[in-house]
Amino acid sequence: MNIKIYRAGALSIAFLMLLLLQNKAIAQIPSTHWAKDGYQYYKVQSGEIVVLDARDAAKKTILLGKEALTPQGQKTIAVRSFYLSADGQKVLLYTNSKKVWRYNTRGDYWVYDFAAKKLTKLGADKPASSLMFAKFSPDASKVGYVSGHNIYVETLADNSIKQLTSDGTDKLINGTFDWVYEEEFFCRDGFRWSPDSKQIAYWQIDASKTKNYLMLNTTDSIYPYVKPVEYPVAGEAPSPFKIGVVGVTGGATKWMDIPTDPVLQSYVPRMEWAANNTELIIQHLNRAQNQSDVMICNVNTGKSNTIYQEKDAAWIDILPEWEEHYYYGGWDWFKKGADFLWASEKDGWRHLYRISRDGKKEKLITKGNYDVMQINAVDETSGYVYFSASPDNATQKYLYRTKLDGSGKAERLTPMNEPGTHEYDVSPNGKTATHAFSNYYTDGVNEVVSLPGHKTFDGSEKVAKAVAASAANKSKSNVEFFKIKTEDGVEMDGWMVKPNNFDAAKKYPVVLYVYGEPWGQNVKDENGSSFNFMYTGDMAADGYIYMSIDNRGTPVPKGREWRKSIYKGIGTINIRDLAMGTKQMLKERSYLDTSRVAVWGWSGGGSSTLNLMFQYPEIFKTGIAIAAVGNQLTYDNIYQERYTGVPVDADGRAAYTKGSPITYAKNLKGNLLYIHGTGDDNVHYQNAELLINELVKYNKQFQLMLYPNRTHSISEGPGTSMHLRTLYTNYLREHCAPGAR
Repeated sequence: MNIKIYRAGALSIAFLMLLLLQNKAIAQIPSTHWAKDGYQYYKVQSGEIVVLDARDAAKKTILLGKEALTPQGQKTIAVRSFYLSADGQKVLLYTNSKKVWRYNTRGDYWVYDFAAKKLTKLGADKPASSLMFAKFSPDASKVGYVSGHNIYVETLADNSIKQLTSDGTDKLINGTFDWVYEEEFFCRDGFRWSPDSKQIAYWQIDASKTKNYLMLNTTDSIYPYVKPVEYPVAGEAPSPFKIGVVGVTGGATKWMDIPTDPVLQSYVPRMEWAANNTELIIQHLNRAQNQSDVMICNVNTGKSNTIYQEKDAAWIDILPEWEEHYYYGGWDWFKKGADFLWASEKDGWRHLYRISRDGKKEKLITKGNYDVMQINAVDETSGYVYFSASPDNATQKYLYRTKLDGSGKAERLTPMNEPGTHEYDVSPNGKTATHAFSNYYTDGVNEVVSLPGHKTFDGSEKVAKAVAASAANKSKSNVEFFKIKTEDGVEMDGWMVKPNNFDAAKKYPVVLYVYGEPWGQNVKDENGSSFNFMYTGDMAADGYIYMSIDNRGTPVPKGREWRKSIYKGIGTINIRDLAMGTKQMLKERSYLDTSRVAVWGWSGGGSSTLNLMFQYPEIFKTGIAIAAVGNQLTYDNIYQERYTGVPVDADGRAAYTKGSPITYAKNLKGNLLYIHGTGDDNVHYQNAELLINELVKYNKQFQLMLYPNRTHSISEGPGTSMHLRTLYTNYLREHCAPGAR
């Protein structure tokens, strides 16, 4: 749920990032389209698709110009994304996109054939902007796509269309997913081509028994109307799944025999072809998400067999939950399908393993007391996996590589004199990478580097020069990173932005920014990470101390125990950490004014804000909670049950009650501003009314702002963003007055 905000670009960029922040994950921006040579890459630039060369910044070739991208008698296609066929002879163009829940995953697709010099629109008989997840067959002769919850294959030679499924409805979903699979497992693209281009494997989700949450639209017509969303709350069984395989010429689907609990149900969040045309590989999770079975399914018989199993006392994270490059699928195979790459926390750290196809042999690849933060590239030819980690500082991120056979030690490729956060898109053969860098006192810089030497091809060394040039800024920066140890012995990272002309002999108001749940790391050494995107003025100039702390349970690279200690403790363990961390800061730093302590957050951060205000009213005097979960039993089953257990009985529901803000609403003493959008399909408006009832019951006065028909981002409609920020700023200034005393 947490995307850092960069100061560059002012509010427009900041608020754009905020919108993404509230949805747990950003829609994956496709990785750099690298050419096979590992040096050239493709981009959309000035409305054209161009070929660039990492070795020569001045070199640019137009692959598809505006003329080629202009259908006869129509406007030039505005390319949102594109995909080259494996043979490089065709390009698939995505345009005119529309939102499905949170992401623009439906639209129009066109194919440009270089040999024929022809541009053709796919799905000619389908409604505009109705195609989803179109992709070339491996032999580039066809394109598969989803439309109206059914799967189609279009032959490019004559644009004939074959419908492969016909039973798709709003409730029986083929080739894509329901709301909760998309939101919590990042499952969107729900079908896969076989390597020989003759079959398609796909998910079918049966949401017919999943209850609808009824959202009421009261603004878009004179008579209000209901907008139903299939939404399984915690305690409700998930929509049953099926995995099927169908031939591209049509015929019956062969369904895989995957065991599931007939009452509790289970999940299959990952599925791919198993490096051949006769088997699938899937990851199967039980309802509690604490047992993972990797299974091989025979597509001819449907029989499935578990080859690798893992259990955890808390929960098991699937790969896309922490690695965005796998949002749209992917499985890393070696030795022509003999081994595959796997990530696990079973030794206490998130590490990469090499697992044999039968699951009987495994080899630890990354070794040491550190977490793999990202898989940047797998290059079997050279025998390396490139990954990101930060063994010594959980607020930073660096590039490493190590041998795929598990021999030797990890080698840091990021220069040692560039402290901060580094992002890389490594070419498939590991020869080069796009590189982005910043830290709290250095503005963001981009370059292209060669690997493993980590040098720019033209000798510009932009990042190195930026670091050197900004060295003097470090001592001048208002930002301070700190570690704080609570009375419970928990040490946490934090940052603090001090006021301009800071005087340690005076006292300043404190504003704590929180998230606090397993989807948000606030304390990152990135430029702009401490910028308050909701404040309309300059907090430092106005005399505020702005602060954030990452509690236990947040997804920082400090090992399994740190992250999973929050199991069945959301709303209690994280809240105590944040409260005790703040308490210790107030004790150690006399310039923090204990009478002016405010806290704010959005979504999970809104829930943390409420719990801090209600459970620790002696510390927090003012709170601004946005789009908060008031009662954990109202939130979706995949997320809430993963971290709080399956509430099948009174004992199971106890942790939900214990962690919910409404349980403690009667303790409110300070100033509370509560904000929610009535059209929120993620954290439903119901949470607001449940909370309001409790506050009214105990005569607890507070301020309420509801934004009609706005979603979780509270961004729709003219003036909304500025109104929200103005409301936030005015309330903070009124109830937590700025300036030194």
